[in-house]
Order: sequence, then C-alpha cells, then structure tokens
Amino acid sequence: MNEKLLTTKKRGLLVFLLTTLLLIVATAVFVWGVTKLDSGVETNKWLWITVTAISFLWMTLGWIFYCGLKVLKPQEALVLTLFGKYIGTLKGEGFYFVNPFCSAINPAATTKLNQSGDVKTKETHVTPNGVTFETVNKKMSLKIMTLNNNRQKINDCLGNPVEIGIAVTWRIIDTAKAAFNVDNYKEFLSLQCDSALRNIVRLYPYDTAPGIDTTGDGIADEGSLRGSSDIVARRIKDEIQKRVDEAGIEIIEARITYLAYAPEIAAVMLQRQQASAIVDARKLIVDGAVGMVEMALDRLKEKGTIELDEERKAQMVSNLLVVLCGNRDAQPVVNSGSLY
Repeated sequence: MNEKLLTTKKRGLLVFLLTTLLLIVATAVFVWGVTKLDSGVETNKWLWITVTAISFLWMTLGWIFYCGLKVLKPQEALVLTLFGKYIGTLKGEGFYFVNPFCSAINPAATTKLNQSGDVKTKETHVTPNGVTFETVNKKMSLKIMTLNNNRQKINDCLGNPVEIGIAVTWRIIDTAKAAFNVDNYKEFLSLQCDSALRNIVRLYPYDTAPGIDTTGDGIADEGSLRGSSDIVARRIKDEIQKRVDEAGIEIIEARITYLAYAPEIAAVMLQRQQASAIVDARKLIVDGAVGMVEMALDRLKEKGTIELDEERKAQMVSNLLVVLCGNRDAQPVVNSGSLY
C-alpha cells in the first residue's frame, strides 16, 4: 500500500468559522421562533414551526462538523480511514477539515521505545467536575529519531561472546506502509535492528585475526569489530534498511555505541592482549638492540679504536644485548686489570 496525500483539505479555519456562525444563527432563530409560537402567531404558523425545527436540528447535530477539524504541527502526519478504508494522509502544519466520520490510525501510538523524539502519545484532560481522563494522540511523527537498542551478547566469528550496542537514526517516509504493512512499526524496527546486528557481528572477529574473511570475497582481510567500526556500522545500516523498506522507514545512520568482551571472558582476553602487547614490545626492543650493536661494532671497526677478536666481539654483543634488552638498569662491573 502506497501513501496518498490529501492536499486539498486545508480549509479548517473556514469550516470552523462557518459552523460557529451557523450555530449562533440557529440558536437565535430557535429562540425567536419559540417566542413567536408562544405569542400565538397565526400567520405562517407552520413556517415558523418548520424554521424552529430546522434550527433545533442544526443546534443538535451541527457540532459534528467540529469532529472533522484537524490541527497538525510541523513534521506531523495523520493517517485517515473511513469505515475501514484508507482514504489518505495529512502532512504538514495547518488547520484541516476532513470527513467528520474519518478515523485516525497509528498502531504504535502507545508504544514507547528507548529513543529520542517520541511524540507525546497520551494527553491528560480534566473536566469541570474534576474527573481526569486520557486521550491517545494518533499523529505520526515525521521527525528524525534515534533508537538506542539494548546491548546484546553475540558470538563473533571466532566464537568469542561480545557485548555490543548500536544507535539507529531513522524516520518515517511512507505513513501508509508504516500504518498498514506491519503490525507495529516501532517494535518491528527494534526487532529488525536486533536481527541485523546479530547477522553482521557474527561475520567479524572482535580483534584482528589471521585467515578471516569478513567481506565474503574468499580473501582473508584484517577486518574486525574494534578496528573496522565504520565499515561494520555501514553494513549494519544497509542490512536494517533492507528489512524495514516494507514498513516505510528510512535508516539514516547506524553507529556502534558500546563494544566489549562479555564479562565471563573479559579477564582472560585482557591477559591475552597484555601478553600480545608484551611480545610485540619485546620484539621491537630486540630489533632496536641488534641494530645498535651492529652500529657499535661498525663504528669501532671504522675508527680503528680497538681490535677485537671473535670471542671478544661475542662477549661485547652479549653484554650490550643484556644492557639494552634488560628490564632493569644495568649494574656495571669495572675491570681494572687486563682484558684477558
């Protein structure tokens, strides 16, 4: 079902003024007619009875036209049905008049999600007698809203459980599809976000791992949830959009708001990361130390400062590596005698 806009209904002010004026006239005519009939008028008696009856009928039923008056603020829409048939949608700010027997439809009017931009769905009224009652606002919001879904625990492609949360920015672009193609478009969007998030996250490892193909092209790459967050978010957005097209919803953006290992493996994974960091740091230190030893030997040979045999070179290399690669400051031993 496609949206049908009602663009010729912006005459609410005219109908309001005309209806009010006619009610005032009908009241005046009714009072005047009753006065004439009470005074015992004989001329055109049936005419006065007819005019009085018509005035009374308008006073009794004329208020029905007020039911067809609709006021919309910017970025609001109203989906209308007449005896179960969809007749169109009102969009844009203005004062409208439609068939008084039309009904507004919004299946998600009372649904509240963990998001920004929800329209106030219930309005509280107090009668002169002090009785309080609530009415449901059936208007649809066309504003851009942000859905912050609950965190999910999902296994990544290596089987490690991770907790992840996303924020999805969305809006309604087709009110007819949102109202009639799905039962409740807000709950539908929330469930599709959960499903799409699960489908995409299971394709990636939490951190870079060798031999993992995250793109589906058969070639291993370095994609990961932690290092490729923009790419992952874009894939999540596209996946959600495919699922909510039938609900008349446009997904503007999806962003990862929370990402961490699940508590049951967080400590182990932290130790693993620490061990990996230590190994990488040691590798860098050793590479630098070997380069410094090579440079020292080359400079001594170029300058001719001292001639070292292979045994002394090996001893010098060993001492320098111990000094450069050690965790603590070196404690030198001064030899005041012969080198040999």
